[in-house]
Amino acid sequence: MEKRIYPEPIESILTPEPFPRQSFTDAAKAVEALKRLYDRNTAFLREAFASLAHGTPARRFRACYPEIGVITSSYSQVDSRQAYGHMPTPGNFTTTITRPDLFESYLTEQLKLIMRNHGVPVTVSESSTPIPLHFAFIEGTHVDGAAADRIQRPIRDLFDVPDLDGTDDHIANGTFEIMPGEARPLAPFTAQRIDYSLHRLAHYTATTPNHFQNFVLFTNYQFYIDEFVVLARSLMAKGGEGYTEFVEPGGVVTKAGATEPSAGTPPARLPQMPAYHLKKPGHGGITMVNIGVGPSNAKTITDHIAVLRPHAWLMLGHCAGLRNTQALGDYVLAHAYVREDHVLDDDLPVWVPIPPLAEVQVALQEAVAEVTGLTGYDLKRIMRTGTVATIDNRNWELRDQRGPVQRLSQSRAIALDMESATIAANGFRFRVPYGTLLCVSDKPLHGELKLPGMATEFYKRQVAQHLTIGIRAMEKLAEMPIERLHSRKLRSFSETAFQ
Repeated sequence: MEKRIYPEPIESILTPEPFPRQSFTDAAKAVEALKRLYDRNTAFLREAFASLAHGTPARRFRACYPEIGVITSSYSQVDSRQAYGHMPTPGNFTTTITRPDLFESYLTEQLKLIMRNHGVPVTVSESSTPIPLHFAFIEGTHVDGAAADRIQRPIRDLFDVPDLDGTDDHIANGTFEIMPGEARPLAPFTAQRIDYSLHRLAHYTATTPNHFQNFVLFTNYQFYIDEFVVLARSLMAKGGEGYTEFVEPGGVVTKAGATEPSAGTPPARLPQMPAYHLKKPGHGGITMVNIGVGPSNAKTITDHIAVLRPHAWLMLGHCAGLRNTQALGDYVLAHAYVREDHVLDDDLPVWVPIPPLAEVQVALQEAVAEVTGLTGYDLKRIMRTGTVATIDNRNWELRDQRGPVQRLSQSRAIALDMESATIAANGFRFRVPYGTLLCVSDKPLHGELKLPGMATEFYKRQVAQHLTIGIRAMEKLAEMPIERLHSRKLRSFSETAFQ
């Protein structure tokens, strides 16, 4: 029998030099310190991994995330009009930080608000949460795949790896329990939760997180993406009209003023949920994602995009019209949702109402009026505002219809789809302003389905107008003051200070 040889036990952990705690009254300087600490610690892990090419030492390598801390001691009331930027009670608040380069503007804004509202400094220090080796390799860093083959013991013996026990949404869900003596959360997501999503975004969309814009359109049809690409390339050829570049999957970049891409390689095949980015300075442009069909995809992509803290997301797609008075091509502006998608039941119970957001509703209605040229009573001819039902069974018509049809009637639903309620509910859960504008593409309850020729003509005519409306609505939202868009409606009793 072959004798089993056990590796030499690991008795030491190699870490970077201790980082002294620093106090700041200048938000920009605090963020610079975060960047220096993060860059140093991730470089330490990458260099340690590279060193394994020369042999596997009997020691472990560890570096931890940066941490921001704030201590307040006063119950003084802050400006109650603000939805974020302040702590609800006195206490010690902390959060771990990742990718301060990517979140520089966001972090600077949040820290400025806290300093202004509470008149206290913030501290930058090294947390006790290890950075997983996998997350130290951000986009643009090279990974020697052969190095892993030369390592003579499990990676987990030598480095920290992602810990799913600490990668959750308890803070955002409002279910986080603070242990005695533990600091309260300062932000809705921990560093490792954010890192997990940043890596998944690149996988699902074939574009890196730094390209994502603060205004996000979701669709369930490739037709919309095709139209978005044509529009974006046309804008680039004309000089951009305020947009600076257009990025497609594979990092294919077309600059304003150009007719051909200047960088990137299209992927051999599109990813599961390809993303396209019409960029403006400060991430002020529009990202569009084809999420495909179904609530599972809708939850997956919004779970990950939420960590980027976008200013708004909207669903543009097709739906089944449920009223006999509707016609193919009519629009549906959702003001309520019936949630039979079930994918969020454990995170956001179905008894929680998902309210309409006035700022988003008005922007969408105004955009429809401007693009179609209709106003007032005439606008009602092509658009209805009402309840949208979202289900998880695309072929519900093949079952006994009495139950579903009765529930739809009782709810006063006017449209049915498989994504809208999921996207709105996750917007509510993650405090991202949300909205839905759908286009009626069939009427199954009334036997009105598109014939092949009708379908082609319908898509050619309607998709371009629908997309133009969505883009115009996003531009309207982008023109609003951020503090107006991120209203108090989405805040719970005890909120994090960070938006």
